[in-house]
Amino acid sequence: MTGILLVAIIVMIFVIIFQISKASEYVSVLKGEETARKQNNKINAFLMITFLILGLIGVWVCNDFYYGKTLFVQGSASEQGKKIDLMLYITIGVTGVVFVITQVLLFWFAFKYQEKDNRKAFYFPHNNKLELLWTTVPAIFLTVLVVFGLKYWFKMTGPAPDNAVEVEVTGHQFGWEFRYPGPDGILGHKDYKLTQGANSLGIDFSDKASLDDIHVGGTMHIPVGKPIKLVINSQDVIHDVGLSHFRMKMDAVPGIPTTLWFTPLYTTEQMKKRTGNPNFAYEISCDQMCGKGHFSMRGVIIVESEEEYKKWLAQQTPEYYTVYPEKKPPVPAAPADSTEKGKTAMLSATK
Repeated sequence: MTGILLVAIIVMIFVIIFQISKASEYVSVLKGEETARKQNNKINAFLMITFLILGLIGVWVCNDFYYGKTLFVQGSASEQGKKIDLMLYITIGVTGVVFVITQVLLFWFAFKYQEKDNRKAFYFPHNNKLELLWTTVPAIFLTVLVVFGLKYWFKMTGPAPDNAVEVEVTGHQFGWEFRYPGPDGILGHKDYKLTQGANSLGIDFSDKASLDDIHVGGTMHIPVGKPIKLVINSQDVIHDVGLSHFRMKMDAVPGIPTTLWFTPLYTTEQMKKRTGNPNFAYEISCDQMCGKGHFSMRGVIIVESEEEYKKWLAQQTPEYYTVYPEKKPPVPAAPADSTEKGKTAMLSATK
């Protein structure tokens, strides 16, 4: 019912616009075509100025209303993200100034140079100096911005520092899986042909480096203040690792591992205080349309102190024992409590 009503409203709007245009034609015939044109020209010139003023006010109001709801207010949560924010502010500043100047001139000229009886059009077909000016100046600004962008891009996708914590990120419809190297510090090989059953990542356990690898799903743990290197994969279609709080993103392409690295500046607990949101959580989102469940492809990142991270990592079970639980070594029996031993000894002595 709502759809039918909406279609009816749209049809009525078109009918009204059509009737108004027809009425304008009849008025033009009655008044005289030239008189009607001059009158419409004055009205349009006035509307141009009105639109300019209301438009600039609208831009300011929207910025004032929505800026507080953006991630800019929180600031970047990574060292590299701060530089990206700076680059974005410079870009917005330069393009914002150009936008205001060009829009003011556009609408002001439309008002100032409206048709008048004592004014004739001046034809200005070509000017080499102007052509050179409005081609060279934008080209210089854009080149500088592109150079800065490439510099930061090559930095975050280049080799990570030697002390970086390596985490493998695997995307699939519609979730994220994470793999950490074990005590050997090396991620083992994978083979898509081995992806079956409990071995959802296709880890090749014939590679000794794979035997201590740790696999977790949904939540990534990383330490604060240390470089984090992400090795990104996809098991089906193209996904995109979106780290909006860290100002990072990278495509997850089937068969082609991609990498990026960054250094988190604040723990999750610190960000809860910075944002005033006790439910704050770093998110990893999919920034590439990947299917009907794309909206639900969300992971959580817990940034914690290095001590907390090492403690969490030590509590995890290698994926090898998850796939082959029968090979997991038995847990040694806990030693009897010394207090209980003392009580037993005292009871024997009493007897």
